[in-house]
Amino acid sequence: MEFSRKCSLFAFLLFFVLLFCNNEVNASHEVFRKLQSLSTNIVRNLFRTGFHFQPPRHWINDPTGPMYYNGIYHLFYQYNPKGEVWGNIVWAHSVSVDLVNWINLEPAIYPSEAFDKYGTWSGSTTILPGNKPVILYTGIIDDEQSQVQNYAIPANLTDPFLRKWIKPDNNPLVVADQSINKTKFRDPTTAWLGQDGLWRMLVGSLRGRRGLALLYWSRDFMKWTKAKHPIHSSADTGNWECVDFFPVSLEHTDGLDTSSHGEKVKHVLKVSLDDTRYDYYTIGTYDTKKDRYTPDETMVDGWKGLRLDYGNFYASKTFYDPSKNRRILMGWANESDVVPTDAINKGWSGIQTIPRRLWLDPSGRHLVQWPVEELEHLRKQKVEIRNYRLNKGEKVEVEGITPAQADVEVTFSFSSLENAEEFDPSWADLYAQDVCGFRGSTVQGGLGPFGLLTLSSENLEEYTPVFFRVFKTQDKYKVLMCSDASRSSVRNHKKMYKPSFAGYVDVDLTNKTLSLRSLIDHSVVESFGAGGKTVITSRVYPALSIYNDTHLFAFNNGTETVRIENLDAWSMDKCDR
Repeated sequence: MEFSRKCSLFAFLLFFVLLFCNNEVNASHEVFRKLQSLSTNIVRNLFRTGFHFQPPRHWINDPTGPMYYNGIYHLFYQYNPKGEVWGNIVWAHSVSVDLVNWINLEPAIYPSEAFDKYGTWSGSTTILPGNKPVILYTGIIDDEQSQVQNYAIPANLTDPFLRKWIKPDNNPLVVADQSINKTKFRDPTTAWLGQDGLWRMLVGSLRGRRGLALLYWSRDFMKWTKAKHPIHSSADTGNWECVDFFPVSLEHTDGLDTSSHGEKVKHVLKVSLDDTRYDYYTIGTYDTKKDRYTPDETMVDGWKGLRLDYGNFYASKTFYDPSKNRRILMGWANESDVVPTDAINKGWSGIQTIPRRLWLDPSGRHLVQWPVEELEHLRKQKVEIRNYRLNKGEKVEVEGITPAQADVEVTFSFSSLENAEEFDPSWADLYAQDVCGFRGSTVQGGLGPFGLLTLSSENLEEYTPVFFRVFKTQDKYKVLMCSDASRSSVRNHKKMYKPSFAGYVDVDLTNKTLSLRSLIDHSVVESFGAGGKTVITSRVYPALSIYNDTHLFAFNNGTETVRIENLDAWSMDKCDR
């Protein structure tokens, strides 16, 4: 469908919704009970995004059960309708025809029954036979945070927006048995149907320090039985939250329905680790007969494993989009600049990252992510730089766009790898972000650092560099990608989190090129290295480089000359939400 037709459909749907409307606590969030219902009537626009999803006001966190149904994308998410800190959580609900422009609806689920009186926490959606969607979610049943798994169904399947959801009386569907820590028992996955006719779903949990993905079976989706063993677990990883389990193809980049299986299919197990606030994943084999998942030999469970995003990104959820045969990933990026009272003063907190298409890299060693193609319809003015040499210490400004709200794609090339600096063996046990912390954008290297200076002030008092460094290790090369917020603001707020986020990029340097795409949106920079092999999201809060005082540069601080083969940059329009 052409974008103009989509806009017309979106306008019609907006008119329709307005017409219709007239006739232990989860350690992911600090708990401030005295503040959770305190709000201001003022919504401050400073740092609010232009094309990322966020509601008009108040706190948001996890995307819960995004889905595509009868031509409409549905985004459910954890939301506090009364304030700017975590609490009073409901399943908020927004709909879209393009994953970019959204209509906010009334909450789909909120605490109302004995089985969710104290909270309606994260979960998933599943499309049952007969094209019937169902929500699985975690209910909190007492003040001690005991958790059960519930379901909800649409009250009216003829309503294109599925505004109203009902919670049948046979809830809860799943209650923790004596072997389960009932306060660490949450976030049911999308269910899948096995060849034996049994439905399966996973629930995240914890035993001691071992993270668990508990497996449940059901023949009718109503009566569930816990399997004898978890589908997978890992020692010393802490509590597993927001587990996701889905198939990926070995043959193509198309997405697969969650129930897909076969010889040309691998599976991905993603867990959100409560201890670290990051999302990790492994790629492996799902034995459908034994109902056990085994990560590939190269995979690492836990803190030093692969991450979907090496930055400010958590509680992500994927879904299969049958309209374009793709798997879509959505995640939450919280605020990192404020104390609770500051969040209340600005009237909002939290955003969702750009929806990303996700597939398995041909190497089979990692996933690849890329912003959904619909986002490109927001591109406006375009500027180009071609075949531009950047010698040591040089930078070039990207002019002619709005750098505070932009989409930038650049390919760098270099004539030689000989000047790549040696990778110190003592760094092997460090996290990538530790290496970025002491080998930052201003530390001269051989091949790199080179990249972009985003959200920059004119004289570089503040900026957020997104860059590469190429290291030599024995007869191989190791590429570090950084998004360093340590220089992002001249503010000296003691609570401001300004980390040096980083990850390594699994890329072949035979053609001596590296590509980078950065989506810049006032207080967030989402960056995709080497076509989406490594992704980093940073939340940043400049004091000088805001609105029209923002600048964007490409730079090189390595001794090896780097060439900008091509750079395309666009101003980005605002989305509807």
